[in-house]
Amino acid sequence: MIVGVHPLAGFDKLLHYRVPESLAASAAVGVLVRVPVLNQVRLGIIGEIGAPKDFPVERLKSVVQVVYPFPALPPDLLQLARWMAGYYACGLDSIIETMIPAAVRTGAGLKQEKLLSVAQKLSADELAALTKRAPQQARLYRFLEQQFKPQNKALVLRRLEATAAVAAGLVKRGVLREETRRVERVAYADDWSHGELVASQPHALNTGQQAAVDALNASLQEGKFGVSLLHGVTGSGKTEVYLRAIDTALKAGQGVAFLVPEVALTPQTVARLRSRLEAIAPGHRVVVWHSHLSEGERLDGWLALATGEARVVVGARSAVFAPVRELGLIVVDEEHEPAYKQDETPRYHGRDVAVVRAKLDGALCLLGSATPSLESFANAQAGKYRLLQLPQRVDDRKLPHIDIVDLKIEAMRQRSLPALSRKLVDAMHSRLEKREQTILFINRRGYSSSMLCTKCGHVEECRHCSIAMTYHRTDETLRCHLCGDSRPAPLRCPQCGAPDIRWKGLGTQRVEEAVRRVLPRARIERMDTDALAKKNRFRQILGDFRAGKIDVLVGTQMIGKGLDFPNVTLVGLVDADISMHIPDFRANERTFQLLVQVAGRAGRGDRAGEVIVQTFTPQAGAIQFSRHADYAGFAETELKLRQEFHYPPYRHLIHHLFRGPNPEKLQFFAEQWAKVVEKEFGDRVELRGPSPSPIEKMKDEYRWQLWYFCASPTRIVPRLAELRAAFAWPDDMTQVLDVDPVNLG
Repeated sequence: MIVGVHPLAGFDKLLHYRVPESLAASAAVGVLVRVPVLNQVRLGIIGEIGAPKDFPVERLKSVVQVVYPFPALPPDLLQLARWMAGYYACGLDSIIETMIPAAVRTGAGLKQEKLLSVAQKLSADELAALTKRAPQQARLYRFLEQQFKPQNKALVLRRLEATAAVAAGLVKRGVLREETRRVERVAYADDWSHGELVASQPHALNTGQQAAVDALNASLQEGKFGVSLLHGVTGSGKTEVYLRAIDTALKAGQGVAFLVPEVALTPQTVARLRSRLEAIAPGHRVVVWHSHLSEGERLDGWLALATGEARVVVGARSAVFAPVRELGLIVVDEEHEPAYKQDETPRYHGRDVAVVRAKLDGALCLLGSATPSLESFANAQAGKYRLLQLPQRVDDRKLPHIDIVDLKIEAMRQRSLPALSRKLVDAMHSRLEKREQTILFINRRGYSSSMLCTKCGHVEECRHCSIAMTYHRTDETLRCHLCGDSRPAPLRCPQCGAPDIRWKGLGTQRVEEAVRRVLPRARIERMDTDALAKKNRFRQILGDFRAGKIDVLVGTQMIGKGLDFPNVTLVGLVDADISMHIPDFRANERTFQLLVQVAGRAGRGDRAGEVIVQTFTPQAGAIQFSRHADYAGFAETELKLRQEFHYPPYRHLIHHLFRGPNPEKLQFFAEQWAKVVEKEFGDRVELRGPSPSPIEKMKDEYRWQLWYFCASPTRIVPRLAELRAAFAWPDDMTQVLDVDPVNLG
């Protein structure tokens, strides 16, 4: 038997090997193997069965080991990997390594236990003789005879104060049976039993929910590929629709993948799924899948899915690669979120990959959001996706009232620029007296965004990046949020020595400090990446907030998505302008989505909700449309602009980034490369640039960029990759292709 293997060795080439007879039974397409490459043994995936052309078979080397006796990369995932390699212009080996967790490739963290049980019952005479001859063995036998299931060997021997030799003697005689079993570590096992209160039985659906469930059930019963976009206002019960669809898929014998954009949302989603499945489909396990798990948890979860022990996975974007068997449904919650886009190779978009995997599997892909991306909404308008709408909140709860505070007027009233307006402070006092909860949102961590000397105008910048350092008051440091460099905050201006240092801009730490001043009796917590350095800290904070142990939660974007806290009646958006004034054609869309999503955290219980938005530009379209939760109006206005300027979704974008230590060299080679592209593609590609990136220097490397606008990446990217491979790039220059980027910085 001869197989073609994709080795994980840094090059994309199929190598052929003989398979020894002892391994032939387990060798199949998608199986993980160890093969010799030059003078090393490397991992690889079997990509095909058959001999190579124009190469003597007798010279082929042999496969060394089959790592697992089943495909580590099922046929659908292998096909998906090949599609991604072509579409995203990256190596197949890097995609395979992304699909198969490191713990699975290395086998690190596999935990096993040895079990003892009675294999042969002894008669009364035999037991008496054993008691006389070997009393410890008789004692061990009697204990195991009384048990209903195999017992952990180490625990039993410790309890009976017996040695391993005692058990070995009985196993050798065939009286006891010793077996080895994998011990599975279940991520978030505690969250199902306590932490998230979820109705275990389905509640009655409103008209909109029922229509959506009926449509999805019909699609699932057809068993064909399709994409549905579930557009429901915040609090409209999208999760209940997801759960009904999952129930239908499982009853049909299908597997399910449930994607969420943030790790912080995973415990809540897992708790809901486990609680509901325990009631309606006992025995169905939910595997958790994201990068914050331990190696052992990732390995055990992967094995449970790959062997068919579990058929439901929930996790962040990489969960789209989970080896779910008989995949019939992929749910992508909050599908508009930029977090679904990976910012390192392979630079895939989890939502788009989910659609392609659903197509390969003949499955249903369900995208859900209160503020769908304009790309998905345009696909629904064009008839590519089926649009399902939930226009009302459950139980006819009202959407929160949104107040806009003009910070220009507020600054004149208070004769300074405050972190918290008077209206927001008064509303927080009122909620505290009523024992209701408040969420304050600002999408910037730290204390202040920059340090400014009012005498000479000096701004402290990062030594390695072309951005201002952020002041962190908790440890009196300046930090760069791009490269991580930090240094003590100066007491005097490093430029002129003046003590007139001022901190400009707001961050979560400064907002937290302001809240403590105005609400000294309140219990306040901050939730950002600085505060969540310890593992499971985010779960603890969310649990305390849900239990009412926290009055005010200050946080970044991670608390603005999908979380459900019934006692939250006030949400304050401290600075709505942060996401609006950036050099990105999606700035208005991001601002609108942010405002609507954050506002949706209020009024999800029986009490009415209120949202206070602080901004210097209250007249902006994104703010006015969000004030009335008018997605249709916003989408119509924004799509007209996109169409006029030929931006996505009407054309695709490809970003080409050039990095290196010499900006002049970068410019020269970028310009030479642009000439090659223009000559090759002509009118099929519109080039913009090359030009310096908005952040011109990062981590001691200068950055230039080139933009390609095209109708279809699949017609451009493969040839672009060939040209790039043949071009004479200097050794000290790195260049990266990003297809369908979501961040233009």
